[in-house]
Amino acid sequence: MTPLKENHTLSSEFIILGFGDLAELQFLFFGLFLVMHLITLAGHTTIVLITLIDTCLQTPMYFFLRNLSAIEICYILVIVPNMLANFLSRNQRMPFLGCALQMHLFIALGGAECFLLAAMAYDRFVAICNPLRYTLIITRALCLQMLALACISGFTLSLTLTTLIFLLPFCQSHVINHFFCDIPAVLFLACSDTQANEIAVFLVCMLILLIPFLLILFSYGFIIAAILRIHSAEGRSKAFSTCAGHLLVSVMHYGCAIFIYIRPKSCYTPEQDKIVSLIYTNITPMLYPMIYSLRNKEVKGALRRLLMNHNRWSGSPV
Repeated sequence: MTPLKENHTLSSEFIILGFGDLAELQFLFFGLFLVMHLITLAGHTTIVLITLIDTCLQTPMYFFLRNLSAIEICYILVIVPNMLANFLSRNQRMPFLGCALQMHLFIALGGAECFLLAAMAYDRFVAICNPLRYTLIITRALCLQMLALACISGFTLSLTLTTLIFLLPFCQSHVINHFFCDIPAVLFLACSDTQANEIAVFLVCMLILLIPFLLILFSYGFIIAAILRIHSAEGRSKAFSTCAGHLLVSVMHYGCAIFIYIRPKSCYTPEQDKIVSLIYTNITPMLYPMIYSLRNKEVKGALRRLLMNHNRWSGSPV
């Protein structure tokens, strides 16, 4: 069997290096990121449940928010459990197909999230710039279509990109200097010319990251102009509060992703990438529910109603 063919057998493995150079801090990191992971899951699960249960939150904006949180839950479950396991072992082995599956799901869910954030920007654009026709334009059917399109686009682009990357020969090192099978870290190990693959990565990132982000910024240009035309300070504050959370989440999500993925292979810096990846796979997902709930009176009101009902039920006689 030739080395190239042997490289692509099902018995091939990658070694996820993780943070092996910080062995003395592994247990500290495990505890810290486990707590963050549980807080993140609790926050997003709360948003999913509360937007399903509360009748006041049955609107297109909260439909998108619920599905965004559901995607975020799946997104972090693809990465974080393996990362936590990596903290407890020196070198974590991952099968070739397992690594490909992790990359595919990570890109697919991340891509679906990017497209869904763009759909949410369109929802806010119509709500503020064309409020009288909002219910006619943003129908339930349109919301379902945009959600389906976001998910299908994310998974289709991810399958194409993952296939292109894992058809490359990895005939030398199989040690991934990262805590998961990220695109730059795996592409760095290829022992053939990867220029065509880098172009494919760039084009996919253009479709997933740059174009939706530019559409979001374009939408918010019109939204801000419309808000400034509102005469009352209370009206401007209310309009801005419905958009501030989404805009902040979009900037955080796209900012980290653009920094990592839209650059040539020659600029790859493993240690720097790991730090930025820790931020967008652990810290920013934990902040999203806080941003949406703290800036949104309707979500806070729904939480209070849920807690009051729970206390009433628990205090009622059997």
